[in-house]
Amino acid sequence: MASNGSDNYRPRIGLTTYFQEAAWGVWKSDAAILPGTYVQAVVAAGGTPVLLPPVGTDPTIVDMLDGLIIAGGSDVGPENYGATPHELTRAQPARDTHDLALTRAALAVDLPLFAICRGAQILNVALGGSLIQHLPDVNPEADYQPAPGVFGSVEFSTTPGSISAELLGERAIAPCYHHQALEVVADALRITAAAADGTVEAVETISGGWVLGVQFHPEQNLDDLRLFSGFIDAARTYRTERTESPAHVHNHV
Repeated sequence: MASNGSDNYRPRIGLTTYFQEAAWGVWKSDAAILPGTYVQAVVAAGGTPVLLPPVGTDPTIVDMLDGLIIAGGSDVGPENYGATPHELTRAQPARDTHDLALTRAALAVDLPLFAICRGAQILNVALGGSLIQHLPDVNPEADYQPAPGVFGSVEFSTTPGSISAELLGERAIAPCYHHQALEVVADALRITAAAADGTVEAVETISGGWVLGVQFHPEQNLDDLRLFSGFIDAARTYRTERTESPAHVHNHV
């Protein structure tokens, strides 16, 4: 389905970004940045990327979007789920505030939401869940961050009837890079993919719109756009339904 009867409509997809020191050319200064693979994946899957830096946060931006991606990045601050900081936890409070606000705004209007790595953790925390701050403390065999700046690989199985299973099949392998993970999963979410060691790899909402949180990094494999394509399809459908039914009443979370 597509807006105005056109299959060529490219859904507008918001992507959260970093805001920190970066370098380009002769310059080195604070900048709104995001790994290019996120943007490339959205475009390749048929969407139009809209970058949303954690400065001047405006949750009403969701009214202008057809979908939202909460991107990966720094650790989620443990104060957001009532825990004491681990010595290895590195959080960015302004980004936490930004991502949590946009996540809750998206959920409130059933906006298609694709939450990646840190994003899946934000999704869980936004709905009342908690995190394992350093996975090796709980599972010494867990090796999802093999070296600084080096992605690992994770194999996982999916839950039948889920978005994860529909798009990826019973089993899949994906790039990963994280030292934190979901601990107590929020009541509004269900686990739809897990690694053999029990690490939660995907969660989805029990009710509401298209919502998928993944602990891995699908944007790092541009040869496999199945999740991004499914997300863009959901965003296009959301746009169509909103355009055709302007008086539609959304379910609020």
